Amino acid sequence: MNRIKVEGKHKEHQVLMYAISTCGWCRKTKQLLKDLGVEYEYVDVDLASNEDKEAIKQDIQRHGGDLRYPTIIIEDRILITGFREAKIKEALGL
Repeated sequence: MNRIKVEGKHKEHQVLMYAISTCGWCRKTKQLLKDLGVEYEYVDVDLASNEDKEAIKQDIQRHGGDLRYPTIIIEDRILITGFREAKIKEALGL
């Protein structure tokens, strides 16, 4: 799976985001994380292989989420679906 890493000054948390490359809310969430200086990785699901899409689906469902984007997984235990600025900041302690 092709994860793209975005460098940031806040490296305290492992942050993974599943997004759609053409989704406005996904772009907004990426920009929020960048503006906050959070280091994170993301996968544009629509550009992934069918095998990777199935793995992403299983990962999201394993964390109790629905297949909606963006989906952020923090520390492999906190799942946030959609652009939820306050929840994202709270989960990251920012």
